[in-house]
Amino acid sequence: MADEGEPGNTDGTGPEDSEPRDAGGAETDASEAAGNDQPAADAADAPSAPSPETQAADEATGSGGVPGAIASTLGGVGSTLGGVVFASKLRIALFVVLGLVGLVGAAFLLGVIGAPEVAAMQNDVGTVTNETTIIETNLTVHNPNPIGVSLGGVTADYQIRMNDVAIANGTKEGISIGTGNSTMYVETTLYNDRIPPWWASHVNNGERTTVVVDTKVSASAIGQSKTFTSEEQIQTDILGAFASEEDRPIDGNLPIVDDPLLIVKETDAAWGSASKTETPLNMAFRVYNPNIEPYAISELRYNVTMNDVLVAEGASEDPFVVTGGATNTLQASTAIQNQRLDEWWVSHLDESVYGHQVTRFRITFTAVIELPNGETTTVPLEELDYGEWIGTDIFDEGGDVGVPPEEAPDDEGGFVGGDGTSGDGTTDGDSGDGTNTTDGSGDDGSDDGGSDGGILGSVAVGTDDR
Repeated sequence: MADEGEPGNTDGTGPEDSEPRDAGGAETDASEAAGNDQPAADAADAPSAPSPETQAADEATGSGGVPGAIASTLGGVGSTLGGVVFASKLRIALFVVLGLVGLVGAAFLLGVIGAPEVAAMQNDVGTVTNETTIIETNLTVHNPNPIGVSLGGVTADYQIRMNDVAIANGTKEGISIGTGNSTMYVETTLYNDRIPPWWASHVNNGERTTVVVDTKVSASAIGQSKTFTSEEQIQTDILGAFASEEDRPIDGNLPIVDDPLLIVKETDAAWGSASKTETPLNMAFRVYNPNIEPYAISELRYNVTMNDVLVAEGASEDPFVVTGGATNTLQASTAIQNQRLDEWWVSHLDESVYGHQVTRFRITFTAVIELPNGETTTVPLEELDYGEWIGTDIFDEGGDVGVPPEEAPDDEGGFVGGDGTSGDGTTDGDSGDGTNTTDGSGDDGSDDGGSDGGILGSVAVGTDDR
């Protein structure tokens, strides 16, 4: 009875049960006394729950988080190795390219690879207008290499000079050539206003011209180039046949006087110093008066034409008197106007005029003579007229280029050629070998003197400037 009445056991629990309850209550009170800081600290110290991916990886490996860390590390190493391999490939490619460049350079130096060069060149005159002349060029380029050259292409630079006067130039880029010989077409524009300065240089150089054609072929793939130079020497003697000692009478054809009024015993002509604007022409006439009465030439007029293009005209300024039985020398001067030469150039190239690169050069004279009775008469000096053929083959085209027609036009009073005898001006010229011959058979006989230099002879010389 006494046991059942012990205090503290009214709920039916024993002493063993009361301690856990009291302990638990104490912990609860302590926890409440500590406030909310303790649970936060406990949450920070507690390990975080693994992600589903990590759990899956752990379950797959069967060994938890360590193998996952190892796999992650290996992945980073693999990525690093991949970058190293890629960089190595770039370096290898660079070394290969540099090696190839070095091999190409070494091969060129050793003669294994050579720069393309011009093997042959043919120039022809193309379309001609009042302002321009097209030069058509076919280049044969030799590629000594076993493969074609197309990487970067081939460039051809082309320049034409006549007595150091640049008359035309051009460039053709991006040309691909195969092995051996390849033909390429190049067009160059010659501006006709370059003809006057060339003409001045031609006259001042003793009627000689050196035509130089420079062609530079560059191959960018091997960084090398070669220049081919072609030269042609050409020469004229336009005034050479003007020098004559042939007697040429001047008739008045008047009933009140006896003919001849005067006799021209000798003629001569020479160029003055040509400038950019004009080319002086100085002439001399040695005149004899076979009569008793004096005769005066109050005016001597003259025209100079080249293929019927009037390039000069003039007249003597002072009266020229020749007493009876005496001989006197008449001086006359005129000047070719160089600005008219570009028009002449077009006619010179026009095959329909007198032939391709053919010119008919003429000087015609008219005299105003004062008679003894004070009257004057105008007399065409047909026997004094002078003509010469100029044939050229500037670009060595060959064939009939520069060859005048077989018969000269009718000049009514005579066409002076060769050594000054009156003939028909028939000329047989060969401009390809630098020589020419003239067969000027006249009305009163044959002329075997020839017109040296009247036809432009040309000699082609090619050089390879390495």
